[in-house]
Amino acid sequence: MKKTSLVLLVGGKGTRIKSITKNIPKPLIKFKKFIFLDYLITNLCKFNLDKIYLMVGYKSHLFKKYNNTTINLVKIKCIYENKPMGTAGSLHSLKKLIKKDFIVCNGDSIFDVDLAHFTKTKITNKLIKIALVKNLNYKSNKKLTSINAHKKIIYFKKGSKYMNGGIYLFTKKIFKFINNKPSSLEDNIVPHLIRIKKVIGNKYNNFFIDIGTPANLIKAKKIIPKYFYRPAVFLDRDGVINYDKGYTHKISQFKFRPKVLQTIQYLNKKKYYIFIVTNQAGIAKGKFTIEQFYRLHNYIKQHLIKKNAYINDVEFCPFHPNAIIKKYRKKSKYRKPGNLMIKNLFNKWPIIKNKSFMIGNTKSDEMASLKSNIKFEYVKKNIYLQVKKITSNY
Repeated sequence: MKKTSLVLLVGGKGTRIKSITKNIPKPLIKFKKFIFLDYLITNLCKFNLDKIYLMVGYKSHLFKKYNNTTINLVKIKCIYENKPMGTAGSLHSLKKLIKKDFIVCNGDSIFDVDLAHFTKTKITNKLIKIALVKNLNYKSNKKLTSINAHKKIIYFKKGSKYMNGGIYLFTKKIFKFINNKPSSLEDNIVPHLIRIKKVIGNKYNNFFIDIGTPANLIKAKKIIPKYFYRPAVFLDRDGVINYDKGYTHKISQFKFRPKVLQTIQYLNKKKYYIFIVTNQAGIAKGKFTIEQFYRLHNYIKQHLIKKNAYINDVEFCPFHPNAIIKKYRKKSKYRKPGNLMIKNLFNKWPIIKNKSFMIGNTKSDEMASLKSNIKFEYVKKNIYLQVKKITSNY
């Protein structure tokens, strides 16, 4: 399964809510404890993405904390505009960076679409695929709202119940229509390609929220935290997710324990975040490299995605006080029984703590869990029945 690059358009000024965006860009508006872009990026990173490019312009210095970071094995890079280029013109700077089909998402809306499903079918002789959403309250831009799909072909239809959800799959050929000058996807590129029948789309009824207007922003302040605050399950890896064969680091060594896949699918349906929290002293002891660790976890992630199962994030500790590799030789509270890996996840994710729990197979797992004030259980033979029993009590 090949990884896909994703582009987030976060460079606009947000003129319709200028009383707020005069100080801060739209994607950086806070919703309870977390900012909008945090909700958006963490939700996207569970998919099989290679990189996320943030196309930043307005107050670009405020996005620097995201540049060259990694979330759930997905690398994030900021692309800075020297001048306002619009949603289409900004893409021109990616022409040499992107070699295949890529996804583009608006940075001021969240459309919780399964990107694995959305990208599964190739575009073939078309140029764009669009995710359509039911239009419940968005009336201000006819270019966004007056479209529909028949046998997947997008066409204009006055009074349509569907609108552009702000998620696109582009072929590399799209760059033939994008010049190094300011232009808009919604006003210029997409309408033209719809007219020449080069655009297809899928209809979705998934969660959608936009923060681009005062009314939608007020609504989003209530809806976004309610939707994204969820309980979490923290899973040790070796001995819980897979059989522990000692310093497991090769794909050929890795074997899922029984019912693990079914458990992850069940937790996904129950709207739990799933985090892997694992000590990896083998890196410190020179048994394998950090690159080999990432290679294995990319395999795990891709294997699960094929089965419609998703891990939300991975925390690992490469440190050990008796390390052979000098840069990893230290005592660290990241290493269980320390709980800094768990604390990191609480700081990054909107978690309902009193409904969260951890499953491990060692005393150090239990101690890390207790330090974090979350329920702990030792893994049982049938982890699926174990997890069903725990979650039924909440």
